[in-house]
Amino acid sequence: MGMAWVSTLAVAVLLSGIGDPYFPADGNAGYDVSHYRLDLRYQPGADRLAGTAVIRASATRDLRRVSFDFRLDASEARVNGVQAGLVRRGGKLVVTPEAALPAGRPFSVEVRYSGVPSRVVIDGERPWKATPDGAYSTAEPHIASAWFPCNDHPRDKATYDVSVTVPDGTQVISTGVLKGTDRHSGSTTWHWHGSRPQASYLQTLAIGHYAIKRGTAPDGRPIVTAYDRRLSKSMRKAAQDSLERTPEVLAWEESLFGPYPFEAEGGIVVAGDDSEDAEEFQTRPVYRSGAADLTTVVHENAHQWFGDSVSVRSWRDIWLNEGFATYAEWMWSEHLGKATARQQAAEAYARTDWRILPGDPGREHLFDDPVYNRGAMTLQALRDTVGDRDFFAIVRAWATRHRYGNGSTPEFVALAEKISGKRLDTLFRTWLFTKGRPHGRMSTFASSRQP
Repeated sequence: MGMAWVSTLAVAVLLSGIGDPYFPADGNAGYDVSHYRLDLRYQPGADRLAGTAVIRASATRDLRRVSFDFRLDASEARVNGVQAGLVRRGGKLVVTPEAALPAGRPFSVEVRYSGVPSRVVIDGERPWKATPDGAYSTAEPHIASAWFPCNDHPRDKATYDVSVTVPDGTQVISTGVLKGTDRHSGSTTWHWHGSRPQASYLQTLAIGHYAIKRGTAPDGRPIVTAYDRRLSKSMRKAAQDSLERTPEVLAWEESLFGPYPFEAEGGIVVAGDDSEDAEEFQTRPVYRSGAADLTTVVHENAHQWFGDSVSVRSWRDIWLNEGFATYAEWMWSEHLGKATARQQAAEAYARTDWRILPGDPGREHLFDDPVYNRGAMTLQALRDTVGDRDFFAIVRAWATRHRYGNGSTPEFVALAEKISGKRLDTLFRTWLFTKGRPHGRMSTFASSRQP
């Protein structure tokens, strides 16, 4: 069946997205995904990706059409095994089943597709980076739709099975647990399984020539770290010195945040990019070669609780991810007997750009420094106000009550007030939503600056 005709009005409705205030076209309403199964074949050098995605979901309302965020070329779609129409418009793949999908019923959509993902540009970013011997995906918040059809918003989480066939001698690293590899004539298929709910932007692939180290954490969960073989000897040693301490970092973070929420751990270091950038993919952060240091390991693994397990309800709530991860860095310094979190908050207080509001930074400032530092200062101000006992009770309760779900700033404020028994609206309004430097009792840690 060829591309089905879909009315302009129907497509316009489908392109409206899930309702994020910063990215109104992101995501798709009307269904919840439970599982993605991706069976892919990748050719390094040509950067050619082809395969099939099977998406299992449940309709939350009667659906005549189903849309997915997707940027490659789809050749065929089936709904519940029956061939369906499809059309792509404005970053959406619109699938029209033979019969309407009733509310409350599960359904599956199978999409066959192919393309060159490194050609995809979303909001000026190229989420898929081709390398001489493979590729890797990284570019929050828009990553997933560059290489598989999905409901691309943190509100819709799912489990994953990702199988990728590559030429022999090429490795594939993804999130979750490696279930095994199958050898064929001249090729190998790598099978990865993620058993915990995961937002689409937290799924990644790294393909190329990697040295893979495997281990086991004290509780039995597998540890997988992968090092790009293109790294220089000195870069690889520096990266290993940091990444091999991931179990130690996670044990310390568990003591503060509660049990680690996932089934595996580790990391991936990619070469060819000396930027100080890393991303918190679920169970397996990716570190570019200039970012594989211990402080970044602390930051990205704190995201396993704050960002991955507890994801934002909308991208406007991003400080709940980055503020917590930055504050974890400050607490790690304190843990090592160096500058205290309060002293680092004071240092950040002296240098922060106070024009950007971490509680509503706008999409153009989503990952600017004030979101990280002012977000972390908000947590220090909260700790100063409620005391350590209530502060860490709030942190653990947030990670526990919203585990594998989503959270918003109003929900965090309400939880902090409930546990502490204090009115905290002024504190959060001042630190998150007011331009200009807080003064008086709102900036008590400013006097703690190191000499």
